[in-house]
Amino acid sequence: MTALRRYPVLLALCLAALFMVVPFLIVAVNAVKSPAEYSQNGPLSLPHGLYLDGLKDFWQRVDYTQKLVNSTLISGSVALLATALSVLNAYAIGVGRIRGRTWVLAFFVLANMLPQEALVYPLYYLSKQAGLYDTRLSVIIVFTVIQSAFGTYLLSAVLGQFPREIVEAARIDGANKWQILVRIVVPVSRPTLGVLLVFFFIWTWNEFLLPLVMLISNDNQTVSVALGVLQGQRLMDATMTNAAALLGVLPAIVFFLVFQRTLTRGIAAGAVK
Repeated sequence: MTALRRYPVLLALCLAALFMVVPFLIVAVNAVKSPAEYSQNGPLSLPHGLYLDGLKDFWQRVDYTQKLVNSTLISGSVALLATALSVLNAYAIGVGRIRGRTWVLAFFVLANMLPQEALVYPLYYLSKQAGLYDTRLSVIIVFTVIQSAFGTYLLSAVLGQFPREIVEAARIDGANKWQILVRIVVPVSRPTLGVLLVFFFIWTWNEFLLPLVMLISNDNQTVSVALGVLQGQRLMDATMTNAAALLGVLPAIVFFLVFQRTLTRGIAAGAVK
């Protein structure tokens, strides 16, 4: 306790971690309760045993396996494509020093500031015209562009400080622009790219509005859409609602924990630079 008083930043981090962990633990505990236990003892009581029927019923009701495949495919594809597109854009802006780079960056900032509600109808109309409506490809394309706008803005600031001497030395040795990008810029920027990859995956996984509008077929819906639609039907009890929330957030948490070292290494590298 004395150490926490001496280090207010550490105290703030501990409190933030507490506020994030406690709701997840409450959801996890209530997900394995029976409806009778929940109604009798309340949401803060511990279960007397593991009641898994809520998890099983939710899994079968929404065909969670298919939803999990859809979300993983969409989020993984967006993370990889948006990171690659961000690298190409930022390489042209930060290292290539294209003309009007300030206005180009302002355009990407503006793209990040637009609310998704303003994009729903134009994207719906364009996907209809292109024959991509109600396909996972349409959502992948949309979120690749949206996420790469942020990635381009971030990487442009990083690559703008890239040592020009290294680039000039590579050119003298006969390397072309693609070789400089693949062999020099990308390896040096790998920690930052890892951070973007993790963020893009989690952000896309949690998206709800655009997938709700663009994916109307049950076979194409994502996990977040399935959770929202099923809750709107008012067919779940409290324990199944918690089971649905647990299954919805658990894959993103697992992905974050698996790539935690990548995220930490990327942030640490940015701090050192």
